[in-house]
Amino acid sequence: MSVPFYVSPEQVIKDKADYARKGIARGRSVIVLQYADGLLFVAENRSRALHKISEIYDRIAFAAVGKYNEFENLRVAGVRLADLRGYSYDRRDVTGRSLANAYAQTLGTIFTETQKPYEVEIVVAEIGETVHDDQLYRLTFDGSVGDEHGFVAMGGSAEQITAALRERWNEGLSLEDALRLAVELLGSAPVNGNGTPGESRVLTPAQLEVAILDRARPRRKFRRINGPRLADLLGVDDDSDDAAGDPA
Repeated sequence: MSVPFYVSPEQVIKDKADYARKGIARGRSVIVLQYADGLLFVAENRSRALHKISEIYDRIAFAAVGKYNEFENLRVAGVRLADLRGYSYDRRDVTGRSLANAYAQTLGTIFTETQKPYEVEIVVAEIGETVHDDQLYRLTFDGSVGDEHGFVAMGGSAEQITAALRERWNEGLSLEDALRLAVELLGSAPVNGNGTPGESRVLTPAQLEVAILDRARPRRKFRRINGPRLADLLGVDDDSDDAAGDPA
């Protein structure tokens, strides 16, 4: 009679965590940071259809790294939950904290009860009436949630970018300065797969996905920045296909 193969629960959890971390680290980084008039989202993403950054509700946005199909499922679920809660009660009852809690429960359940964890890391961001009311929640593959302040970097070279942001980010940056800082740090991140610094790259508008939560907008705060507007903020020529930009 053969002896059943046994793996301790601690080893199973460790293997799942290592698997998820490796999958997330293979992707390109996403940066979310505060600027004087709102929250800025910047990702290295050549696709114009497969977004890493999206709107969830009036004042709430979503950014993610990892496997697209997995974080897209989370995004859609978040939109549905927000719409249902806003319709059933009041639009003010839809908050970044409640969505972050829902995502934490979902990710935690998937991590513990399924064989394969989600290879994702996400940020739920809500803009407030003032800069001190802004909320940034970072959620990892196992359902852990952290309340971040000022900035967040996820995926790829997140540790290197976070260290640089600690030194160079400060409150009250203009949109132009915050954008140029984020793009510079994304371009300086290692891309050679072994975690060591590679040659710095100059990222162009066609290689970027950029959006903001703008405190000055009347209700729906989310707006994408692309085309000539993005090129103008970066001080470069527009090489993207969005010649007309996004008027929304």
